[in-house]
Amino acid sequence: MCVDDRAHTLALQVMQIRSRCHGTPDTSRVHGLEHDHVMAHTLISDPASEVTVQVGAVVSKVVHRSDGLNVTVFAFDAGEQLTEHQVARTAVVQVLSGRLRFTVDAEQLDLGPGSWLCMASGAAHSLTASEPTVMLLTLAGE
Repeated sequence: MCVDDRAHTLALQVMQIRSRCHGTPDTSRVHGLEHDHVMAHTLISDPASEVTVQVGAVVSKVVHRSDGLNVTVFAFDAGEQLTEHQVARTAVVQVLSGRLRFTVDAEQLDLGPGSWLCMASGAAHSLTASEPTVMLLTLAGE
């Protein structure tokens, strides 16, 4: 499956997930407050501001969770890494700031601000932050 096909498949999955989520009771955190009510949408105006790069650390915060969709913001200090592991479902990485040396399926990539990478379920990958970096990780599917 080519990258365009994967992106299209992911977009269809997200639309299906959104249609399943519409009108589903959810506990959501909006502007630091917890709300128990029906959430038809979630807006995060500045995902990068949800985390702060900390010296010598990897920081993460789940910013959205619904049926079949999880979105997490990560902050990596320079030199911090995630060792090789596999994704259990479709994963999209988007670099918001900084740079990552990213290896996926044995291919080495240099990801900078605005880079967008979609990985199929089971893709082996690892990463190292070349500089302080914030990235958004979206996991879709069950």
